[in-house]
Amino acid sequence: MTDPMSTLEQLRRGELAGARRLDLCGGLEQVPEDVFALADSLEVLNLNGNRLRDLPKDMGRLHRLRVLFCSGNPFEHLPESLGDCGSLEMVGFKSCQIGVVPANALPMPLRWLILTDNRIERLPASLGERPRLQKLMLAGNRLQALPDSLADAQALELLRLSANDLPMLPDWLPRLPKLAWLAVSGNPLGWETTRPTALPLRHWSELRLGTRLGEGASGVIHRVEFVTGDGAHLALKLFRGAVTSDGRPEDELLAHRCVGPHPGLCGPVAEVAGHPEGASGMLLPLLPPDLENLADPPSFETCTRDVYDGSLVLPPGAVGPMALALARVLAHMHRCGVPHGDFYAHNVLWNRQTHRLVLSDLGGATLLPLDRPALARALCSLDVRAWGILVEELLARVAGQDGGDRLDRLRSLVNDCVQADPGRRPAMADVVSALDG
Repeated sequence: MTDPMSTLEQLRRGELAGARRLDLCGGLEQVPEDVFALADSLEVLNLNGNRLRDLPKDMGRLHRLRVLFCSGNPFEHLPESLGDCGSLEMVGFKSCQIGVVPANALPMPLRWLILTDNRIERLPASLGERPRLQKLMLAGNRLQALPDSLADAQALELLRLSANDLPMLPDWLPRLPKLAWLAVSGNPLGWETTRPTALPLRHWSELRLGTRLGEGASGVIHRVEFVTGDGAHLALKLFRGAVTSDGRPEDELLAHRCVGPHPGLCGPVAEVAGHPEGASGMLLPLLPPDLENLADPPSFETCTRDVYDGSLVLPPGAVGPMALALARVLAHMHRCGVPHGDFYAHNVLWNRQTHRLVLSDLGGATLLPLDRPALARALCSLDVRAWGILVEELLARVAGQDGGDRLDRLRSLVNDCVQADPGRRPAMADVVSALDG
């Protein structure tokens, strides 16, 4: 967390003239007038973790502002002055107290809107009229319906609706042409779903916490072992709280219980109870250290696309087996009644030498409606598109951009999977058959 007073002093002394990013986090009750001294340069403004309840009426003066973070402030409404920011593309108000979202608070260039973990019961009817809207994160609110205008959100690719009060999904939702990442768990949808199997239960007092291994949107992962010293070393995923950007921890655990074990999936071996602060957790196999994330999560610039190591070059013979391995995991999940919902390269672990792949993180997973087969297929088609996008990204990193007939056939299959009409995409099982032939 930055010291806002120290940063303001720098700003007043002219030391930040021409700055494109400004971080003022911690303790502010209003946005200082000094910020507007950067009106001709400021593109990213981070106001997370303050005590702000509103923003200045003349926010439009920040005419170059593209990214605004205001999470963790006690806002009760989305400030209307945001609508006057003619360049604002990304807006983040996570974990505030927002109950009201005025239509004119949404800037027209909007690409990425984060309103996770608030108190929103309804959205403006005109939300879908933002033609560049790609990423909409609304988990952990009180929504009972979506505005019909979202049916025309032709650019929308990622939508998080978990942990709301939606009694149904609109028919147009899985038919959006570019939608590939959807999370709807934790809503009272009334579907008949797969029955989960039970996981073994281990108590917190049995565990000894070790090295921190990593973290994601939903939790932190530590190396762990049993106090008694028995059993193999394991990893513990400790969930951050009641609601993450993807949904609720209990829904992620439920998805894992429905999917069961698979060699290409990093799934739990036990659930953890008795954490002193009430946190949820699950024990996972400790993966070998030669596995790393295939890519990093999307950046401000890429919005819905992962960021790969610029030096990554894949041999032509590697991409087909990698694509098949990932398709097999997704086909298994779909057979078990669970689409992944967040099928990204940053959720895939891999070995650079052997190209072994392991899929992780079911935080965005949804249990399919067994009593509505057409809807179930439509929801699975979103994973199919996500698989196609990921494989497309791998193909773009093939050495020499050739690879012969096999890669040409793979490119053709990818085109079938990413096409705009979800009803014409192949099922994941058919993708496996095509690659296995």
